[in-house]
Amino acid sequence: MDIREHNRRVIEQFRAGGEIDGMHRDRLLLLTTVGRRTGQRRTSPMMFHRDDQGLFVIASNAGATRHPDWYLNLAADPQVTVEVGAEAYDAIAVPLTGDARELTWAAITELYPFFIDHAGKAGRTIPVVELRRAPDM
Repeated sequence: MDIREHNRRVIEQFRAGGEIDGMHRDRLLLLTTVGRRTGQRRTSPMMFHRDDQGLFVIASNAGATRHPDWYLNLAADPQVTVEVGAEAYDAIAVPLTGDARELTWAAITELYPFFIDHAGKAGRTIPVVELRRAPDM
């Protein structure tokens, strides 16, 4: 499977507002980062977690040993764009650390235990990133 073509199709379907092949629209967002090497905007579809504290994405990379490119991009430039539902907004991506990360990770893995498998395969700590809405300018 060509992941770029798959992601392009998911992004197109998401923005069209209809069904998304093989995915639940209500658990999906689009995250746009700036490429750390190219400076070009890159959009990635991904699952997210929302709770009373905020909106979070999980850099599991499906259990790969390296962080996903979108995570490396936001680590270099935390200004991102979030598209969730019919809303799009600028945000600041804040990787969680310490107790905040552990508490959020526990909540996520309780709801979605497959992330535990991803962490085991990856052999690394899976980053959890809060997407904080940027203040209006």
